[in-house]
Amino acid sequence: MTKADIVAKIADKLGLEKGDVQATVESFMDEVKTSLETGDNVYLRGFGSFIVKTRAEKTGRNISKNTTIKIPAHNIPAFKPAKVFVEGVKTNNEAK
Repeated sequence: MTKADIVAKIADKLGLEKGDVQATVESFMDEVKTSLETGDNVYLRGFGSFIVKTRAEKTGRNISKNTTIKIPAHNIPAFKPAKVFVEGVKTNNEAK
């Protein structure tokens, strides 16, 4: 499913203009992105949490030069689904 598909489904379900729904979805995504960039987590009850995880410093290998390199600690965005969300996916999508 793409962003355009999401916009179309919401517009059809609520009877709104696609342009208005597109602006709302874009604004939501911008707010989540801005919050994570400033280090704030976003919690959506019943859906999940957008969180910032810190990856520790580690040693990697450059295979082509056969050398080791140091990868510094860094932050990455992550999504942790709510228990209700996980259970719904498990029950509705049985192993295929």
